[in-house]
Order: sequence, then C-alpha cells, then structure tokens
Amino acid sequence: MKMSTSEAQQVVVLVMSSFKDIRNFVFAGYAHDMFDDEEFCLLYDFYQSKNPDFPYNSYVSFDLGEMDPAECYTEFRVSKWHIPLLADRLQIPPTFQCPQRSVCDGIEGLCMLLKRLAYPCRYSDMVHRFARPVPVFSMITNTVLDYVHDRHGHRLAQWNNQVMDPNHLQQYADVISAKGSPLDNCFGFVDGTVQPISHPGQHQRAVYNGHKRVHPLKFQSVALPNGLIGNLYGPIEGRRHDAAMLAESGLLQDLQHHAVSPHGHLMCLYGDPAYPHRVQLQQPFRNAVLTPQMQEYNVRMSSVRESVEWLFRDIVNYFKFIDFKKNLKIGLSSIGKMYIVCAILRNALTCLYGNETSKFFELDPPSLHDYFA
Repeated sequence: MKMSTSEAQQVVVLVMSSFKDIRNFVFAGYAHDMFDDEEFCLLYDFYQSKNPDFPYNSYVSFDLGEMDPAECYTEFRVSKWHIPLLADRLQIPPTFQCPQRSVCDGIEGLCMLLKRLAYPCRYSDMVHRFARPVPVFSMITNTVLDYVHDRHGHRLAQWNNQVMDPNHLQQYADVISAKGSPLDNCFGFVDGTVQPISHPGQHQRAVYNGHKRVHPLKFQSVALPNGLIGNLYGPIEGRRHDAAMLAESGLLQDLQHHAVSPHGHLMCLYGDPAYPHRVQLQQPFRNAVLTPQMQEYNVRMSSVRESVEWLFRDIVNYFKFIDFKKNLKIGLSSIGKMYIVCAILRNALTCLYGNETSKFFELDPPSLHDYFA
C-alpha cells in the first residue's frame, strides 16, 4: 500500500536531518516503489537545495592545464603560460591551508584570487571553475590575499631600491627629459587617487570627500616612466588632503635620503599644486599672472605628468572588482589590502606585458625575475 504525499513528507522530515538526506531517501523510496512518478517529482522539487554550493560536486576539479589559453587570460588577466611563472616569483607555496583546515593547491589559490579581482563576480559564479563550496572560496581568496600582501607589500610601502636606485633614477630622468620635460632631474610623478567605497554609515563624515563628492579611501602613488608604481601609501580617510597624506607617508624623507643621481645630484618628483614646493618635489607655477615661459613650463610638464593617471586607470581596468564600490564595505572587506595587492599584481603584469606608460616613454620595465628579486 502506497503512502500519500503528505504522509511521505511527514515521514521524511522526521527521519532525515538535511535536504541532502531527504533527497537520498526520496531516491531510495522511489526505487522501492514507495512513491509513484508524480509523488517523486513533487518531493524532489520541494526538497531541492536552495544552496548554490550544492552543484559544486557535479563539476570537474580545477586543472590549469585543461583551460583554453584565451579563456584563461580573460578570467585571470594573465596568460596561461605565465601563471606558473607568476606563482614562482610571488613565492606562492605548494598549498594553502585555511583556518578551518580547507587545503588548496598554491596555483589554484592564486587563480581564485585573480578571478575574484578581475571582475565583480560573486563567489557562487566561481563554482563551475573551481568546484568548491562558496564559504571555502571566501576563506581561500582571503588567505592568498593576506599572503601576497604580507610577503610583497614592502615593495610598495617602502623605498624600493630594486627599481629606484641612483642608476635607475638617472635613466628615468633622461627619458622624461627626452619627452619634453624642462626638468632634467625629474624621475617620476606623485599623485593621490580616491577609491570610492560603499556608503560607510556612521563613518561617513570621516571618509567623505567634498571635492569628488564620494565616500572614498585615498592612496598616494609614485609613477615611474617604465610603467611601474614605485611607491604606494594608504589607505587614509577620503577627507584628508593630499599634503597631509604626503607628510604621513614619509616620502619627503625618503627623497632626501635616496633620491640622488650616480654623480650625487639631487633628483625630484613632480606633483600637482596640492603638494608643497620643495627642492625634491616640484610643482607647476601657480602665480596670479604667469609669464609665457611659466605657461610653457606648465604645459610641457603636464604633457608628461598625465602618465600617473594612466597607472591609476590600469589598476582599475585590469582588476575591476575594486571598481565595484557596492561590494567595498568598511569592516566587511579588506579594501586597503585589496587595492595594494592589485597594485602589486599590476606591476607584475607590467613586467610581463608592458603598458601605456612604458610605451609612451619608450622604456621597458624590468623582467618579472628582476622586480621580485
């Protein structure tokens, strides 16, 4: 004698503790003729999992070797053949272990982070590629993010002698001067950028930027003519002035100690009028009345200084996730750490493929091996 649908549901709910158990019971009951076709379809549909994790075990585990090269570059922003090289230079370990003991292959973890940052996707959108549950994606990507930041963040936070030693500074000044700069000792450009974030609620007064009329975090960057970000400071509250960010960063002190040519001549950065004028920090003329020579100076320096904006744009264009402000929430996302890691990865991509800035100044960036030496 067959049970009614309502009786079958009551028995299933009493015996089973999860949707997965219930579905297994429904399959077994149908195989033993406990339910007819209509009852089976109703029960299976009613207890279908609403959790996006459920289908993850129906996908094939991640294998970089099986990916199409074009698909790999689209999803990760890195050529398929360069991902192992990038993992080696970033010193990615063979495996990552999360706090709840999930284990992930090193290259797979790096690819998860690259896919997460490449475009504002949800974790559930990554299930088909990596065949893992959604909570595990969150833990792995944050683990890899922390690793890259802790291992390589100093390359941007501190004066990097790998790319800013006296010989390199003189080379940068020469190519900038060749592009029309009236300064023959300017080796790079400094500027601040705002990174819009989600409305911060009770913290809105601290981060609101009246000039841009957004709620952002701010970063200060030094752009080099080979297309690299030589130094990055931040984040600080969006309401802070660029001059205050400069004072906190200690960049002026670094310039005094390190910015000299091989012959002992002082080298300088060039910034906008928001920065104070110093021997090693130049800015455009801003008198009420400018002479023709002053105007020409401003125009010629402006034509080469715009390269710093290209670098800010490159970071956002290649890692679109940080441009999706609705998902950048103070207290829920490591926004500052995420931006710094994106800048590190952008430098790595510049070493591999170059960028608009390096092509403009006709100066090749260092190799990936040399940059991460």
